[in-house]
Amino acid sequence: MNIVYTFGRLKKRLRVTATSARYRVTAFAISLAALAYVQRVAISQAAEGIQSDLNLGKVQLGLIFGAFGLSYALFEVPNGILGDRLGVRATLTRIVIAWSAFTALTGAAWNFSSLWLARFLFGAGEAGCFPNLTRMLSAWLPSQERVRAQALMWACTRWAGAVTPLLVVSLVHWHGWRLAFVLLAVLGILWAAVFYTWFRDDPAEHPAVNAEELALLRDARSVTTQEGEIHWYRSLLSVPVLILVFQYFCFSFVWYFYVTWLPLYLREARHATAIQAAGFAMLPLLFGGAGSLVAGYAAARVSRHKIAFFGFLLSGLLLFAVTRIDSTPVAMVAMGLASFCSDLTMPLSWNACVEIGRRHTATISGAMNMFGNFAGFVAPVGGGLILARSTGNWNVLLYLMVGASFVAAICWMFLAQEENV
Repeated sequence: MNIVYTFGRLKKRLRVTATSARYRVTAFAISLAALAYVQRVAISQAAEGIQSDLNLGKVQLGLIFGAFGLSYALFEVPNGILGDRLGVRATLTRIVIAWSAFTALTGAAWNFSSLWLARFLFGAGEAGCFPNLTRMLSAWLPSQERVRAQALMWACTRWAGAVTPLLVVSLVHWHGWRLAFVLLAVLGILWAAVFYTWFRDDPAEHPAVNAEELALLRDARSVTTQEGEIHWYRSLLSVPVLILVFQYFCFSFVWYFYVTWLPLYLREARHATAIQAAGFAMLPLLFGGAGSLVAGYAAARVSRHKIAFFGFLLSGLLLFAVTRIDSTPVAMVAMGLASFCSDLTMPLSWNACVEIGRRHTATISGAMNMFGNFAGFVAPVGGGLILARSTGNWNVLLYLMVGASFVAAICWMFLAQEENV
């Protein structure tokens, strides 16, 4: 009798336990974000072989680095609008298939023009990925879990980018840079197939979600489904959004150095070997991932605008220190710490898009990331021109990064949503 009674109570308890489909959605977001950064960062490690095979100068290489950022920026808002209107499932599946195809085509380039076009199309294909991931998380996670999920997602992107140098160097060494891009593209196709089969835009429509989990997501679902009088274009022109996107431009201006010019900086300015450069290039991304993760937990205890302000301020000071440090290992630790400090702002910026954008979450996220990727065009292209005209004076580029960090810190002093972001 006691066994029957105990079994009955256990069965009842199991019936009222919320399912965990939302965590699988988080896993999808993290895996795609990591994959996006692996494919994005790969070209910086293959740059030396590409430059040699296609006979490219630094200005041409900078233009190729910048092609991704330019197209990514141009297509961010349109793909964000599509995500808000057509749903994340269809939009993300199309995005991943498109960028994977153009990643593979990168390996088929035969001259500057063909490679530039492949990278431009790759950027257009990947545009909208993170705005739609942000919308997906906002609908599938309670508000108290959202910042931490963003923090974990961005930490994993950084760590994926950190292991990319050694991964790509190995692939290039074994199979050449052309086949390396094809192999990376296959991963994206596999992800898209699994995601489209399993995911649903509305948790209420997913068979793996029970009533208890759906109750946990009631407020989250209302954020992205609410109607209102404010149109998306008016949201884009609000003062908080304009400040938010400008600070993200400054942040990205610095960050793109880590995934474009850093390996060549280490080879030319620090005289590191290819293997040493690949190892040192991991540090900013490894440290940056830790910064994102720390911010996700610190935001519950410390005012978010203070975290962002001091993060950018310290990042600028540390980057300035890099220009004065002779020891390469010490300088790269300082650069890693600078990345840690600036990446404290990542989950805060993306969560702000949810709080400000609400039903226009993907559109506002797209606008912010559009400006970030305009920086992804300006930074490498401007860097190539600066290096060409300053006869390889890398410190000039680092000083600009210092200035961008300080400007981003000032932006967070004026953000009106500091306690709600």
